[in-house]
Amino acid sequence: MERLIFLGTGDAMGVPRVYCDCAVCAEARQGGINRRYRSSVSVEGADGGFLIDCGPDWRSAMEGRGQRFAGDILVTHAHFDHIGGLPEWADACRWLGQRGRLYAPSEVLDTITAQFPWLERNLELHAVDGGALLAGWEIRGWKVNHGKNGYSYAYRLEKSGFAWGYCPDSIALPLEQRRPLAGLDLLVLGTSFYHEQAEFSTRSVYDVKEALELLKELTPKRTVFTHMSHDIDLRRDYGLPAGVEYADTGKTVPLGNC
Repeated sequence: MERLIFLGTGDAMGVPRVYCDCAVCAEARQGGINRRYRSSVSVEGADGGFLIDCGPDWRSAMEGRGQRFAGDILVTHAHFDHIGGLPEWADACRWLGQRGRLYAPSEVLDTITAQFPWLERNLELHAVDGGALLAGWEIRGWKVNHGKNGYSYAYRLEKSGFAWGYCPDSIALPLEQRRPLAGLDLLVLGTSFYHEQAEFSTRSVYDVKEALELLKELTPKRTVFTHMSHDIDLRRDYGLPAGVEYADTGKTVPLGNC
């Protein structure tokens, strides 16, 4: 069965925040449901699998599920919470005598190699500007608005008549960036806060209230929110509409029309 597994569901700082004593961080600190590694997912199925993003919690997420190696990783953008685990992955490749395969748009690869120039000793770098085929999934990426943090990439993945999208870091998407996310069987969308109070010019990710408005246009069959800050408490009932839910660590979602 094709499936998506959430390895991490947190925003750039993760949960708990080291400085914070709020109720969500306190619960997370005790190993509760709100404990969140930086956002990453594993795509698995009969044709193999791959990860999307490799943040600084990559090792902990891998150890938590007993996975000792990843051969293929697709990256959305070159911010630390999405690439901070690449040196550890490359080191694992070195010690295991295997070459991992890193996939990302050319400009993202350029930023990564400028920051970690030694990665190419143990990783093959593959640009996905014209699309990619991983584990049987046809993948198309495009640049999306990441607010004050610049840009990220979203991905649309299709296989055997099933289409899903992964867009963890975006806000206020213009029409041309929204179009590829329309009519999906599954949308994974980043929402850091339920209702963020910060000045809009300082923000970088949709909040839940904004995302729910966006879903009225995009009409995915199912939506899972990820990339959550300590503002989201999974013990609460937020009254989300049917077909919309929050991710938690280890959550498994089928990627197919059952």
